Amino acid sequence: MEGDYLLGGLFPLHEIEQETTLFSAETTECFRHISSKSGYHMLQVMRFAVEEINNSTTLLPNVSLGYEIFDHCSNTKNFNSALSFISKNGSIRPKEKLNNYQPKVIALTGPYGSTRTMTVAPLFTMDLIPMVNYGASTSVLSNKLQYPSFVRTMPSNKDLIEMIIHLIRWFGWNWVAFIGSQDDYNGLKLFNKYINNTGICLAYQEGLSPNANYSLTLKKIDKLNINVIVVFALPQYASKFIKAAIANNIQDKVWIASNAWAMNQQLPREPGIAKIGTIIGIAEKLLSLPGFNEFVYKARGTTDVGHNDSEGAIKSKTCNQACDYCTLLTAEEIINENPTLSFSIYAAIYTISHALHKVECGMVQFGEMITPNMVSDLFRKSLNCLLLSVTELLADLAFHKLTSVWASCHVPFSNCSVECKAGYSRQPEGFHSCCFSCEKCPPNSYVNFSRDPYTCFPCAESEWSDEGSTTCKARSVVYPQFTEIPSIIVMVSAACLIILLIAIFCLFAYNYDTPVVKSAGGSMCFLMLTSLILSSISVFFFFGKPTFVFCLLRNAIFVFFFTVCISCLTVRSFQIICVFKMAAQFPKVQSLWVKHNGQWLFIAFATFVHLISCVVWMTVNPVKAIADSWSFKDQIMLICEMGNAITFTIVVFLSWVLGFLCLLFSYMGRDLPKNYNEAKSITFSLILYFLTWIAYFTAYLIIKSKYMVIFNAMAQISSINGILFSYFIPKSYIIIFQQQKNTPAYFQTSIQNYTQTISRT
Repeated sequence: MEGDYLLGGLFPLHEIEQETTLFSAETTECFRHISSKSGYHMLQVMRFAVEEINNSTTLLPNVSLGYEIFDHCSNTKNFNSALSFISKNGSIRPKEKLNNYQPKVIALTGPYGSTRTMTVAPLFTMDLIPMVNYGASTSVLSNKLQYPSFVRTMPSNKDLIEMIIHLIRWFGWNWVAFIGSQDDYNGLKLFNKYINNTGICLAYQEGLSPNANYSLTLKKIDKLNINVIVVFALPQYASKFIKAAIANNIQDKVWIASNAWAMNQQLPREPGIAKIGTIIGIAEKLLSLPGFNEFVYKARGTTDVGHNDSEGAIKSKTCNQACDYCTLLTAEEIINENPTLSFSIYAAIYTISHALHKVECGMVQFGEMITPNMVSDLFRKSLNCLLLSVTELLADLAFHKLTSVWASCHVPFSNCSVECKAGYSRQPEGFHSCCFSCEKCPPNSYVNFSRDPYTCFPCAESEWSDEGSTTCKARSVVYPQFTEIPSIIVMVSAACLIILLIAIFCLFAYNYDTPVVKSAGGSMCFLMLTSLILSSISVFFFFGKPTFVFCLLRNAIFVFFFTVCISCLTVRSFQIICVFKMAAQFPKVQSLWVKHNGQWLFIAFATFVHLISCVVWMTVNPVKAIADSWSFKDQIMLICEMGNAITFTIVVFLSWVLGFLCLLFSYMGRDLPKNYNEAKSITFSLILYFLTWIAYFTAYLIIKSKYMVIFNAMAQISSINGILFSYFIPKSYIIIFQQQKNTPAYFQTSIQNYTQTISRT
């Protein structure tokens, strides 16, 4: 159709089923190939848009648009149409300056398909002739350096691929196949690129061609247990692929259709189509074109449905403009054809018209002399600015609606492996990350799917977890508090013990010159009582949060001063034996012992040796506060480490050797005068001492509890009470309540009775 400005249009009125290798320059007679009703529908949409604009009083008033439309059926053999569009008066002058060159058409819409568009696009973009495309989705064409005058009114492959990936992730699928076209790998490349770090695995991929073995491809997909198949192929390939799935009895799959064939009108009518599963189409939002149906009926020569027009085949001077089947189509057949690209074509024509309108209005305002070159140049600039604001129509998928449909049965499953339960980590199997087995995380570890589903991360030392956990719980830090009832009981007991010891100290000091105090050891009693008082103080360091000082004082004070007390008892027992049994047999030894204060030398020596051992114990590997995180999974016990095992053993050994000697000497004096016979009391206190600590060390090795610290304190109190109640309390009782026995005469009588008994034997 003629007009003031000519628009170019390329539509696939025919489709070549198989391209042949081109060995010479030749064109293709499209009418000899398979007819395409959808292509004819597209052509009518362009004609309708042009007529609507020409009838408008607001858009391009007093300006008429014309068009020249070619049947574009080949990827490589339709250059005649492109050359016709860029020609001027039937010829092309490559060396002519761009500003002075005026091609036949001011803009072009089409062709359909990415490969076809990329083939002819350089011929237009090198002259900056606007290409407003309706059917090429490859993202390669978005490169403005290579295709500066190319724009489109449909979503690019990038948008479609992102939508498909969004759909796959929405339903939790990760085991998919991607079927593309052999002559267009852009979709597959983008899919591979955008599924990175999404958890989706491409289990199978293939580019279809006319001679592809569709049955073999489907069998491979079925063997791999792939239930979601993305078919991102040209309509003719996709149609054959779906028909092959029906023929091969492929069932219960999810087929994701690209916008190229999502609105195919024939496939839903295929027998057995329902068995293959669910087909989800990714398509542009369909917008109706008011007046289009009337236009088609009018073009057919009637408004009655089913009435054929009488126009014959139209042929032009070019060799591929014949369309024999076009005249046989009814208006209803044209209207009901696939409308997927209708609005894209309509928008393309209106985009060109609005850009041209802006140019026309601008020149009228400035009153410039209008020339064809000026129109072309200003139009291109205006079109580029306008198209920057054109919003591409993205797919409008009703995900929630689809989910509700599947909710009545179940969402199809398409995963290489069943997702691991909470608390189980993935163990990779094979090449794909989607294929894995599940392993339960051990105690004190957890798996975080958002961080890394393949690793059981260890909990921090201050945390814990059960087997098969997804998080760690904070451990409770435990130690005997001052405010706990067991702690209060022990501390009150220790305080009462100290008060009692101080009272006895005062009692003995007041009755220092009495026979009972003298027989108990005299001044040595005060050293023993002082040692027991200091030993009792160590009990208070067992409570509260352990520190280095607390750990040092709670054991060192008791061990040292209690050993001093035992050394005094040992000397006291030995001294009584010397007086009553060894003095007569070894008078010189007795004389030296008394002369040189042997008892104090022995106590000083034992104390010095034990002090050295304690210092070594505290310095070689000093006791320290540690956090016991291995005894209980949910607790951290703050305890005091005992230090070096060897030095600690030496310290305990020295104390126990003194205790054994004391026990031995006490046993030897079991037949001494009653007032001097302390064998039973000392034996009782030392046996209690040994049994208490044997019980404690046994429990320490077997039982793990924060209350072991309290048991330790009770062992100390028990040891002190053993000496107090078996040695000092009986003597205190005599001093207070049996004063008649606390006289020199009474003690002298006891000695005489013992001497008489010995002489008889």
